[in-house]
Amino acid sequence: MTESHLPLPTGDWPVIEPGWVWLCGAGPGDPGLMTLHAINALRQADVIVYDALVASEILEWARADAEKIYAGKRGGKPSAKQADISLRLIELAREGKRVLRLKGGDPFVFGRGGEEAQTLIQHGIPVRIVPGISAGIGGLAYAGIPVTHRDVNQAVTFVTGHDQTGGPTGSLDWDALSRSAGVLVIYMGMKHAPHIRKGLMDAGRAADEPVAIVTQATTADQKVLETTLGTMLDDIAAADMEPPAIICVGRAVLMRQVLDWQALMRGETPRDLDPLGRGKPAEEA
Repeated sequence: MTESHLPLPTGDWPVIEPGWVWLCGAGPGDPGLMTLHAINALRQADVIVYDALVASEILEWARADAEKIYAGKRGGKPSAKQADISLRLIELAREGKRVLRLKGGDPFVFGRGGEEAQTLIQHGIPVRIVPGISAGIGGLAYAGIPVTHRDVNQAVTFVTGHDQTGGPTGSLDWDALSRSAGVLVIYMGMKHAPHIRKGLMDAGRAADEPVAIVTQATTADQKVLETTLGTMLDDIAAADMEPPAIICVGRAVLMRQVLDWQALMRGETPRDLDPLGRGKPAEEA
């Protein structure tokens, strides 16, 4: 038995019935962040319809005879249309297949999982939802950035960097976001970084506000840029960073100076044990 096909822990694991579609989150990239329910689904599915951000190693855990259908959607590149994806899922289910719809991150966090599930249910197809770790949480954690920290924020706001057309999000109230969100986590924002920067600074966020950009989160190719609102555009260009990316705005980014656990594993020392300048040990928070 290969390591990738070790048995699941003892338990009453659900079964994919013929004609069902399971919408599963595959996590932000690292195959180890898959849930056991998602792995259980991989081992049962007759057909797997997967997105661009699903790691190839994850697909290797599927049944040897499972059909794999690519349905990736990448900004600025030829992509499957959402309606076609949904209709294909319906077709496969009506053929009596056990269908796994595998989506990067969490299917309901900017992943159009709600649209797909609603379409399936409207057409009488039974579904099961399996959550996954979203890149806006897991990807930043891998970078050593906590999206909430008691000394920084009591709320975190997740936003998308583009609208349904792929253009800049015009419906966001940057003034309201700037007032209410101590930490902003922006998905799919690299393409429209100038629009995001202008919106936040016009709304009063300071030029020296910490910003982190994380690309290829949780994978071996992960890159992390620590910058500020004022310098982020030049720094992104100098770093030659490409999407997919998560942008985090707020003082929580400073915590990476002490919490970059991947650097610690390489034998590096923390850059600053007290990056927020509290002046006392963390246990006295």
